[in-house]
Amino acid sequence: MAVTYQTDGVKMPAIRRRETTAWIRRVAGTYGKRTGDIAYIFCSDDKILDVNRQYLQHDYYTDIITFDYTEGDVISGDIFISLDTVRSNAQQFGTEYSEELHRTIIHGILHLCGIDDKGPGQREVMEEAENKALTML
Repeated sequence: MAVTYQTDGVKMPAIRRRETTAWIRRVAGTYGKRTGDIAYIFCSDDKILDVNRQYLQHDYYTDIITFDYTEGDVISGDIFISLDTVRSNAQQFGTEYSEELHRTIIHGILHLCGIDDKGPGQREVMEEAENKALTML
């Protein structure tokens, strides 16, 4: 049971892996979950578009795609994060790149914990959960 950090065609972002993993575990714990195998794959816009097309039949760029393999209270999954989109989101929202990266990292974990953001009012619930999680970093 491990949280791993990999890259596909991009440079590894400057994150403190042990600290980030401990944070992920703390956040999951607040939802009564434990971490199983979670793989972060940091990639480019081109790669995430390929993944979106191939596995979800979506033809658009995104910042994150989460594949959920959770069983019971043990969260597991593959989480693709486009560093290109994280960077452009940080500029668009006027936030630091590091903050936007951590927001995106925890966004995937919150999905694995059962929080959705697609339906009416759910985006606000997700944003609130992200903000709460960021205070725990």
